[in-house]
Amino acid sequence: MSKALILEYLYNVEAVKIWTALTDNNEIKKWFFQLKDFKPKIGYKFDFSGGPEQGPHYLHLCEITELVEGRKLAYTWRYDGYPGNSEVCWELFEKAGQTRVVITHTGLETFSENGENFSKGSFKAGWTYFLSNALKNYLANKQ
Repeated sequence: MSKALILEYLYNVEAVKIWTALTDNNEIKKWFFQLKDFKPKIGYKFDFSGGPEQGPHYLHLCEITELVEGRKLAYTWRYDGYPGNSEVCWELFEKAGQTRVVITHTGLETFSENGENFSKGSFKAGWTYFLSNALKNYLANKQ
């Protein structure tokens, strides 16, 4: 059984700005995925299409499992038509105007039979992009 994928990034903004980026669908669309709708409440289900730039794209099916206003958001993460189920957890830690974001993605081993696009390395590359490029650039434009 493989260990969870954990990535951290430090931003020079208050946690409230990152929380808004994670929970306001108008803001989510500017840096993450195009969701039809999003409501930050436990049990809320959402889906989106995503995948490698050159394709193929996969329908992601998610449901919010944990929510601590301004600090923690967790949701299931699986794919329509593919075996496996995982969970993504975003945690925000603010100190002196800076916020450390920690993403923990567990259950990746349940996708192992689905091919290279579902490998731990593929997830690491994707989350690294979202933390160090997409979210970072989004926040820089919000200053």
